[in-house]
Amino acid sequence: MARVRLKNLTKHFGDVVAVDNVTLDIADREFLTLLGPSGCGKTTLLNMIAGLESPTAGEVWFDDWNVTAVPPERRDIAMVFQTYALYPHMSVFDNVAFGLKMRGVPTEDRKRLVLEAAKTMEIELLLDRKPRALSGGQRQRVALARAIVRDPGVFLLDEPLSNLDAQLRVVMRTELKRLHGDLEMTFVYVTHDQAESLILSDRIVVMKDGEIQQIGTPESIYDNPANTFVAGFVGSPPINLLKGVLQQQESAAGAWRVVGDGFACNVSQSMVERIEDPLGREVFLGARAEDIGIESETNPEPGNTPVARASVVVREPMGSDLYLTVDVGGSNVKVRTRPDSRMDRGDGLDVFFDSEKIHLFDGQTGVSLMLDR
Repeated sequence: MARVRLKNLTKHFGDVVAVDNVTLDIADREFLTLLGPSGCGKTTLLNMIAGLESPTAGEVWFDDWNVTAVPPERRDIAMVFQTYALYPHMSVFDNVAFGLKMRGVPTEDRKRLVLEAAKTMEIELLLDRKPRALSGGQRQRVALARAIVRDPGVFLLDEPLSNLDAQLRVVMRTELKRLHGDLEMTFVYVTHDQAESLILSDRIVVMKDGEIQQIGTPESIYDNPANTFVAGFVGSPPINLLKGVLQQQESAAGAWRVVGDGFACNVSQSMVERIEDPLGREVFLGARAEDIGIESETNPEPGNTPVARASVVVREPMGSDLYLTVDVGGSNVKVRTRPDSRMDRGDGLDVFFDSEKIHLFDGQTGVSLMLDR
């Protein structure tokens, strides 16, 4: 087990800046996820923690040990890759035991440790098989067993579930969550799948273009995104963003609203008080699908009025929920509603936003106007 500290870590590939001055403190036994789109620098950052890439600048520390120049085999880490990287000519037992054999662990100790890891990953009955005789999920379990058998201080996982089918990914997410709780190791996990990050993580680091956009718990990042990129990347479906201008209503005792093409949304006074020079300011109004109501399916407070008159563009039944894509002033807005709703393509409806749960972002920079600075 180990605390991992990254100090001003930077990595250049020629003229390309893959990781740009990242400072990050990963607590002992924490499950931390590096989340972002392809090319954001998350795998490069993981590889620098592992020692597979040397930083252009900055340092990597495990507890009080500067490991920046220490080779991977001496860093007390275990790594699980997207491609499993199993030896096809070896049995499952020999694949799991290989690292122990290379370290000179005695035969009887190797056998005991392999059997313990196999039991943890529920692959005891597969130990005599070759990788070609295993399913994708079984191969991933073998790769995980090979990693945990070493009892590392830091467990590094690079998109380990991305090759699995959707149903198996759900099963393996649960297994990884259980595994982290049982092993009490430090996990650093790389993924582009925001659902994985929300389910698995103690904290999430959202990255874009080699830089950290936000660090926080899954709940804080979902409920209080730092900018429009984070708001749009974390959450399924993505947050709805509508561009508008903050206006003050003379006829409503100074009440505020955001007005844009085809919509007008009331904004609470407490929100406006947090914004510098609000009058006439261009903003992005963010509203998640679950915070939008339609017609009688919402109960607006007395005096509240619809944000917009919209029409249904797409109907998407999802079993327990129904998602409607509606047209608001030429922009598509995703709404989550009851599965028994009869709304269908072409139907008109009134749309209501929960004014206590909307988000406001600067219209130029995309930075949240709701977070304390």
